[in-house]
Amino acid sequence: MSALSVDPRWPRAGDWPPPSPGADAVLLGVPAHETSLSPTGASQTPAAVREALRRFSPTLLGPPPVDLDQALRIADAGDVADPDGREGEARVRTAVSQLDAARLVIALGGDNSATYAVAQGRGARGLITLDAHFDLRDGESNGSPVRRLIADGLDPRRIVQIGIADFANSAEYARRAFDSGITVITLDEVRRRGIADVVAEALRVAGGVPPGRAVEGGTGGIHLDIDVDVCDRAVAPGCPASVPGGLAAWELRALVRGLSRDPGVISADIVEVDATADTADARTVRLAALCVLELLAGLAERR
Repeated sequence: MSALSVDPRWPRAGDWPPPSPGADAVLLGVPAHETSLSPTGASQTPAAVREALRRFSPTLLGPPPVDLDQALRIADAGDVADPDGREGEARVRTAVSQLDAARLVIALGGDNSATYAVAQGRGARGLITLDAHFDLRDGESNGSPVRRLIADGLDPRRIVQIGIADFANSAEYARRAFDSGITVITLDEVRRRGIADVVAEALRVAGGVPPGRAVEGGTGGIHLDIDVDVCDRAVAPGCPASVPGGLAAWELRALVRGLSRDPGVISADIVEVDATADTADARTVRLAALCVLELLAGLAERR
C-alpha cells in the first residue's frame, strides 16, 4: 500500500488493540483455505482487509456524526494459526469461545469453511447467510458449512439464506434446502421485496421468533455469514465464485448494517475473498473492509 496522508483531524479505521475486558467488538482472523473447491489465496485476506481498513474513516455522518472508535471499544485478536482441518477447527472454536464477553465477534476469512467453526465457537442457535450458494454439499469444504452445522444439531428452521442465485446451484441442493425447512430468499426476491422487509423476516426466523411477535421477543444467538461472492462480479472480482448480476455493493452493505443492528446477532464472518486474485484497485478487499465497518455501525446503532 502506498503511504497514506496523515491528518490528526481525519482518523483512520483499523489498528485496534488486543482484546481487553469490556470490548464491544473483536476482530479475529480465520485464514481457512485448504479445503476450498476453487483455487484460492484466501489465507492472505485477513491481513489485506486490515490494511484496507486504514483507507476508511471510522465516522458515521449522522447527524450528529459518530466516531465508532469513541462509541465502541473495538479490539483485534489477531489470526488463528492453521485453522483448516479438524484440529484447526478446534482451535477456531476455542479462540472464538474465549471472546464470549464481546457483544460481537467478527471473523475475517478465509474461505467459507470458516463459518462452521466460528458459528459453533460462538454457540450460535440461528444462522443468516448472505450468499449466492446453499453451501449444503457433502464432505468438508467451503461448500459444506451449512450442511455440517445442521448435521451437528443446528435447527434448519432457524436458517435463512439470502441472495441465493439462479445458475449458481444444483436442483438437488435446492431440494435439500427446501426439504430441510431452510428459509430461502433468492436474489430476485431481495430486489422485489426490498432490504428492510428481507432483514425483518431473516431476523425473525433466525431469532426463533414465532410469526406475529416482535423481533425483540426472539432468543437471539444469530451468526451472520457474509459470503462476498453474493455480489456482482464487477464489484467482487476477487471472489472465485462471484457472477455477473449479483448484489450491488450498496445492497450488501445495507443488508449487513440492517442485520447487525439487531442485538440477536452475536457473530459474523466475512469470507470467500481471495486477496491475491483481486483487481489492482483492491475493490473486493475494500468491500470486505467496508463490511467490517458496517457491522460496527450496526452495533453502534443498537438500542
